[in-house]
Amino acid sequence: MSTTRSTPSADETCAHCGSRIFEHDPICVRDCDDDCGSPTYFCNYACLTTYVDENDLTAGDACEWSPERS
Repeated sequence: MSTTRSTPSADETCAHCGSRIFEHDPICVRDCDDDCGSPTYFCNYACLTTYVDENDLTAGDACEWSPERS
């Protein structure tokens, strides 16, 4: 699975709060289980965490990971 890397524009905004990401500590997230589509940007970990919680994105996922499973 390959992806391309690029720097977002200086005006890129946070997917959660709408702040410009480069005014903070930006994070880029891709869903590579769904064809590694376009990246989603967050201005910091607080916005990423809130976005994940509000959208229930951890239910049944990595929280159940076990190193013994393949």
